[in-house]
Amino acid sequence: MTAPIIAQHDVAFFDLDGVIYLGPIAVPGAVQGIADVRAAGARVMYVTNNAARSAEAVARHLTELGFTAGPDDLITSAQVAVGVLAEQLPAGSLLLIAGTNNLSRLAEAAGFRTTDSADDEPDAVLQGYSPTIDWRVLDEASIAVQRGATWYGTNDDLNRPTDRGLVPGLGAQLNVVGSTVRQQPIVFGKPHAPMLDFAVRHTHAQRPIFVGDRIDTDIKGGNRAGMPTLLVFTGAHGKRDLLEAGPGDRPTFIGADLRALLEPGRVATGEGDVRSCGAATVRLHDGSVVVEGPLDTEAAQLDALWALATLVWHTGADATGALALLDRLR
Repeated sequence: MTAPIIAQHDVAFFDLDGVIYLGPIAVPGAVQGIADVRAAGARVMYVTNNAARSAEAVARHLTELGFTAGPDDLITSAQVAVGVLAEQLPAGSLLLIAGTNNLSRLAEAAGFRTTDSADDEPDAVLQGYSPTIDWRVLDEASIAVQRGATWYGTNDDLNRPTDRGLVPGLGAQLNVVGSTVRQQPIVFGKPHAPMLDFAVRHTHAQRPIFVGDRIDTDIKGGNRAGMPTLLVFTGAHGKRDLLEAGPGDRPTFIGADLRALLEPGRVATGEGDVRSCGAATVRLHDGSVVVEGPLDTEAAQLDALWALATLVWHTGADATGALALLDRLR
């Protein structure tokens, strides 16, 4: 039998929102799945773009949900942002913080002075996600950037998944400032290089894999870092997003959830207008995509989806009708 995906990796990096939990609840199967990944001999590290909470607070939340986790098992975009800025800016630089108290505390612990007023003439603006952002803070950030402060963002996710659905993320808050100052911030989180470069250095990973639910941050970030990626369908992105992914945004593997790491990776074969995966075959016939094979289980539909994705990426075919057949997948 072919070895499971995780057998080839020494460290598994996991996104949190949409992979491990959805707000106050764990993703079904995630607690046991993480335990099984550890039992297989891989180190588990959580890598999140969410800068709102401290690593200690996130670790407590994970523990409450049934995971074994401590602050050392977490890397946040806030930690990475402050760490990089501590290397680049003079000691004691003044930062206007547009985010939560967690971001302010991290900055102050790194030797920065902080403010919430553009009139204090800050050297830089550091913006991080806050679920209760005050509009006045966005005003101050905008004014500071217009006056010459360098603008940084911990991440630029446009939205984030919750147990109730998608809600605006930091990317949406950055766009409020960006539409005013007509420039873009320097960003540290996925898919930008600093986040996963830091994660690899921190863990001394030799054969890492990244598991995420977002193509534009998790998968793109892992691909840019040169590591295999697993896209799971428990959070932000679904089957249509997979088919629409550009060449640099396509995952190495797909799975219903993170437990796919404990199974062999799907492999699509074929050429031209035909692709097969498992018992599924998809072909382009007279301009339409035809799906052949059983579709009565989630696993069978994932096989068909992987075959379909590789065909669409090669041919650019319209797979709308074929996607409708995969009704067990979101």
